[in-house]
Amino acid sequence: MITSVVLALFLAQYTPQEAQSVFVEANDAYYRGDFNAASERYQKLLEAGLGGADVLFNLGTSELAANRLGPAVLYLERAAKLSDDDDVNVNLAVARQRQVDQVVGDEVSVPFTQRLAAAMDEKVVAIAFLVTWWLGFIVLWFTWRRLPGSRLIPGLVAAVLLVVGASLGGALGIAANVRENVIEAIVQPSSAQVREFPGDTARVAFEVHAGLKVRIMETSGRFVRVRLPNALEGWTEKEGVVPL
Repeated sequence: MITSVVLALFLAQYTPQEAQSVFVEANDAYYRGDFNAASERYQKLLEAGLGGADVLFNLGTSELAANRLGPAVLYLERAAKLSDDDDVNVNLAVARQRQVDQVVGDEVSVPFTQRLAAAMDEKVVAIAFLVTWWLGFIVLWFTWRRLPGSRLIPGLVAAVLLVVGASLGGALGIAANVRENVIEAIVQPSSAQVREFPGDTARVAFEVHAGLKVRIMETSGRFVRVRLPNALEGWTEKEGVVPL
């Protein structure tokens, strides 16, 4: 268990001392095996605006210990988005092994833009974009202002740098679009029916189970169309899936 928490200077419900006390109480409850009490206290911290990686990891771990896979995967996935801590990844792997749905995704079925965004380290790409873009303009300016005679080679260098920079900028735009429009969610109930169409009378096509990660494609009333990692799609009640 992670034993530290970064406390906000201003809290809606707790002073820093009170929040630290709740965090310690939650940890103590976990260590004595009272996972319900631990989860309740971690949840209070989240409700107070303390949704950092430490609290999310500890809450997900408590839910995992209580064998509540839906909430466990949800909070561990949220923690993984904020931290690359090995403990988070290990517990998330344990939770996935316990899932009923061991769905193997087909990479070909995932749109190229989503695969590109998933494989991209946006910070590295952003730095590379800035470096190549500015180097391209610097070389271009230096070529036309300072170099006499033939300007072909430095001009080509500047052009290559600008093209690479533009490509990196486009990749960043794609990643931002995917992040804005692709909604991932975690199935919460032990089982949820997935229907061919939105509505209680539509035929049930298959079921999904707690902890499965899906993509929400669209919403219709109280139903959402979900897409599984293997590209299977259908409609399920939206209260049964919680976005990351």
